[in-house]
Amino acid sequence: MSLFQTKAWQSAWWETWGNQKGFRLLREWDGQVSGLYESRYRFKGLLPVRSLQFVGTSYRELRTPRTEYNQFCPDNLSGQPLLRDMDEMLQADPWTEAVFNDLRTGSEELSALVTIAATHNWAFRITASDNGYAVSTSGSFDNYIASLGANSRLRLFNRRKILESLGSVRQENLWPSNSDEFFQHLNRFHVARWQKNCVTPTSLEFHKKFLSRVEAEGGKPLLSALYCDGNVVSVLYNVWFRGVVYNIQAGFDEDFHRKLSLGSLHLGYAIEEAFNAQDTHRLDLLAGQGKHEDYKSRFATDQYQFISIMLVKSVLFRALYWMRG
Repeated sequence: MSLFQTKAWQSAWWETWGNQKGFRLLREWDGQVSGLYESRYRFKGLLPVRSLQFVGTSYRELRTPRTEYNQFCPDNLSGQPLLRDMDEMLQADPWTEAVFNDLRTGSEELSALVTIAATHNWAFRITASDNGYAVSTSGSFDNYIASLGANSRLRLFNRRKILESLGSVRQENLWPSNSDEFFQHLNRFHVARWQKNCVTPTSLEFHKKFLSRVEAEGGKPLLSALYCDGNVVSVLYNVWFRGVVYNIQAGFDEDFHRKLSLGSLHLGYAIEEAFNAQDTHRLDLLAGQGKHEDYKSRFATDQYQFISIMLVKSVLFRALYWMRG
């Protein structure tokens, strides 16, 4: 399981967004697996659809923080018991379509879905795929830095000297006392870069619920603010859970210095801290790309892939979805 299957993440998401019209919880989370819910809507405003989805995801209706590493069954279940449990799960409630986002490519669960769909003659289609990246922090930071390309070393580590020449540099974890300030900075940087908010009153409610609850499951919120001469110039929204630091979101001042990529430098500090922490073996950069480049691939030691799939029972809806593309 990952951070996204914790009771903290799942319960905070459902409490924040589960009150949408047509949503109904079918299977609650248990701290190991993702919950399941039904979303009812009308296709083209006419034909009623019952859509089965993971708690934390919404295929059509909502934009929420991304929930990755979704899974149906506990990690210790495999083989025929896994296939049987998933088959029973998918037949427990009536549905028109089932949309399962961000499953690990190559996982037994994904293979089981292919088998189950073929057995019941359900349509199976891939709706999206995305690469994820991580840094293994079990070795030494010096060896990791030496393994990078010259430009990546500059961006992640070597240009620290330039930053430190511009003023007093320090980092501070703004959880829990200054979490509102942290999210204000995160949103400010995001608006400047993307011209849209990443933190709304609703999503802030979600984040604060999640962060306050994850500590009870052994998680450690790391709302890192990077200061230069007393000013916040970069923020990293990280959470440590079971030996992994998850890099959920980041933001930085793009106009601070033409030779510096503050986001990369700040990430470099976080990676170094992860290497130096005895209770940490991985920093997960998760899925997604940067604005101008796939910067995560430059710094990662490991790469993986998420697949999102749709199952469709009805012959009518198979034809309608095929015509729509």
